[in-house]
Amino acid sequence: MFHHLIKKGIMNLSGKVAIVTGSNTGIGYETALDLYQKGARVYVACRNEEKALDAIARMKTRGGTGELIFGRLDLASLRSVKEFAGEVIGTEARLDYLVNNAGIMIPPPSKTEDGFEIQFGVNFIGHFALTGHLFNLLETTQGSRVVTLSSIAHRNSAIDFDNFQLEKEYNHWREYGQSKLADIIFALEFDKRLKSNGYQIKSLAAHPGFSKTDLQKNMDKDTLASLDLMTAQEGAQPTLAACLRENAEGGQYWGPDGPNEQKGKPALAKIDKAALNQELNAKLWNWAREATAANFPF
Repeated sequence: MFHHLIKKGIMNLSGKVAIVTGSNTGIGYETALDLYQKGARVYVACRNEEKALDAIARMKTRGGTGELIFGRLDLASLRSVKEFAGEVIGTEARLDYLVNNAGIMIPPPSKTEDGFEIQFGVNFIGHFALTGHLFNLLETTQGSRVVTLSSIAHRNSAIDFDNFQLEKEYNHWREYGQSKLADIIFALEFDKRLKSNGYQIKSLAAHPGFSKTDLQKNMDKDTLASLDLMTAQEGAQPTLAACLRENAEGGQYWGPDGPNEQKGKPALAKIDKAALNQELNAKLWNWAREATAANFPF
């Protein structure tokens, strides 16, 4: 008799657990908010506790039936990644959604705690390690999905195994493109290995098109002003589609459906040929598994 009170199309995620990295701002914030509003228990996984708690307080004012938990996670530190994963494993009996969202774009040159170029280290290495450490929890949760954020910038980029640690003169856009190409390769190679080894986890990728977030803080102001940007909420929709749509499958890449995938509604996005080299993808996977000592079974 209360069915008419349930809004049509509102998904109920109560009982489900999600982790969204970098969810104190931008696309991650909107992704975490949506999952919380649908009833999930969401880990707001961030480096800065003050910013994360502020984000959680703001999300709560928007109303939701789920739960919001701060998780201390510094993706520029493999030690921190392992500690955070350990805390989740020690607390949760399931993990339905792992959203590898956090990212940095064109910062000044620097390295992670482990010596990797900062964009490559945070955007790719940290998320690769996190997924590996959480693999068993994901695999024992029926219907679990891992969604890794890439970017339009993966197009025409390249993986340079001789430049993961700032060995070459720093080129901020080249390094950013490499990190985002590595992210989509990770999502695709993970999917391939999951399927060929009979695991049930789904691995997908997504990108937010051109959306207004803190990610652009290092961009030239005139360039930024010339762009027609979506809101962060609009930009989060491809990620949410990859997480929640019943017809979303492992190996897919979601993004906006407008011209050049810059704006629009969620749809399947184009994967650049740079991400489809089987030999390169396997080489990057094997390199990353060794570099991170992540707990993948393949």
